[in-house]
Amino acid sequence: MIFGLDPSMLALLVGFGFCAAFIDSVVGGGGLIALPALLFTGLSPSAAVATNKLAGTMGSFTSTFVFYRSGKLDLSSIYKMFPLTFFGSMLGAYTVHLIDPDVLKPLMLIMLASVGIYTVTKKDWGKIMAYKKLSASRLILFTALIFLIGFYDGFLGPGTGSFLMFAYLMIGFDFLKAAGNAKFLNFGSNISALLMFIFLGQVHYAYGIPMGLGQIAGSIIGSRFAIKKGSGYVRALFIAVTFLLLAKNTYDYVHAFLFG
Repeated sequence: MIFGLDPSMLALLVGFGFCAAFIDSVVGGGGLIALPALLFTGLSPSAAVATNKLAGTMGSFTSTFVFYRSGKLDLSSIYKMFPLTFFGSMLGAYTVHLIDPDVLKPLMLIMLASVGIYTVTKKDWGKIMAYKKLSASRLILFTALIFLIGFYDGFLGPGTGSFLMFAYLMIGFDFLKAAGNAKFLNFGSNISALLMFIFLGQVHYAYGIPMGLGQIAGSIIGSRFAIKKGSGYVRALFIAVTFLLLAKNTYDYVHAFLFG
């Protein structure tokens, strides 16, 4: 047995980690698969979220590397954005101790719905690279948005990958390069939150490392598949995951409101 786990538990963690990362490596939303699996193992919600950050960090680093090797990620143009999601996420994770994160849920649902509807209606959006150098005012707005998305990831989290992709699509990136940039910045917010959870002693390494190994494999295959299939595939997956996130979180919000 590895990490003291029986073969069936090990298979569950690696298998669900692989599936989660296959999707997450391109458009985010892997938590829809990974979190329920970790909760099924008996972890508390807080430990499941923390452990998912360990596995997710391993997966997001891998997919970032694959996108970089394929030429779909230009680190020289986006590395300055990395600290924005890193420190934004850390601030968001700290703020959770001061404010109930449920206050952001209605806004998050509206944002996810807006992202999904806008992407569906703009059929040719993101097919080709149309990025132009941002003016000073637009650059300030864009950097503020990236920081706020990082803060959101540490504070609440669902849909972060979709929001980061949407930010890059809005300034003219195609879906494939937007996905690569989003994964790089999502890695920043993931590792920041992970460091906070490690400090708080919430990470279950015996579950997180096997799931993370599954995520490494899923990230490699998912990223390569997306690069091979192109922006059309990424767009379809982006829309599907966005609406799945919207449906899942709407159900959770309504259920909590009605039944406490």
